[in-house]
Amino acid sequence: MEKRGRIDTELDSQDLEQDRQFVTALARGLELLRCFRPGERLLGNQELVKRSGLPKATVSRLTYTLTRLGYLQYVESLGKYALDTGVLALGYAHLNGLDIRKQARPLMQEFADQTQCSVSLGARDRLSMVYIENCQGPGPLSLRLDVGSRIPMTSTAMGRAYLAALPDAERDLLLDQLKARDDDWATTREQLDKAFRHYQDHGYCLSCGDWQKDINAVGVPLIQSDGSGVVAFSCGGPAFVLRQHMLEDDVGPRLAHLVRNVGANLGRQFQ
Repeated sequence: MEKRGRIDTELDSQDLEQDRQFVTALARGLELLRCFRPGERLLGNQELVKRSGLPKATVSRLTYTLTRLGYLQYVESLGKYALDTGVLALGYAHLNGLDIRKQARPLMQEFADQTQCSVSLGARDRLSMVYIENCQGPGPLSLRLDVGSRIPMTSTAMGRAYLAALPDAERDLLLDQLKARDDDWATTREQLDKAFRHYQDHGYCLSCGDWQKDINAVGVPLIQSDGSGVVAFSCGGPAFVLRQHMLEDDVGPRLAHLVRNVGANLGRQFQ
């Protein structure tokens, strides 16, 4: 990966020390913000030290600076930190600038209503997929994951679809990184190869009980016409509602058609 490429896994301090363009202090501050996980509001310095791997004194300086800048809020009564509105402003500025969300949402909601399941749009963040849009169907048992939710890459239909659409060299590099963090890579790679073959034959990927045993889903990638990379759509729900034959005979082809329509609309927009 070129030096100016983004860093997708843990920081490799030995390599980055040789990169004079890389600002280590800034990177450490951003890594500290990444320590907060969905559903967690408060973290103390000790938890931040443990998760970031940074020295206690460094974490103390970073939390002080991030608090002064409005990215963290210190809750004095608990002695812990919470993400502040500065982070929210950055996140929403990014989301509001994504034209694909505006184009896709009406079609996604219509599809979710028809299937009574959950239809999502996701992008890669390091070795995971993150929802950047999500539409819920009227069914009481549809997946309840919101924008910002993080899901695995190798076991989900969305993640498999994303991987399937990458250029070979980029996919191989990413698979090497995923392999290093997988204790059962032989099984994972077999599942991925099967998913990639299914994508080549049918235009979508499946995950039937591979992520969660009671969840089935189908995923379709989209290579964005503005050159901003690959995203992936998925439709998922309870296995007893979305049976595999339904995904193959109906939902998968229809989701692929939806993604083609989104791509066509985006293509016209950027012409």
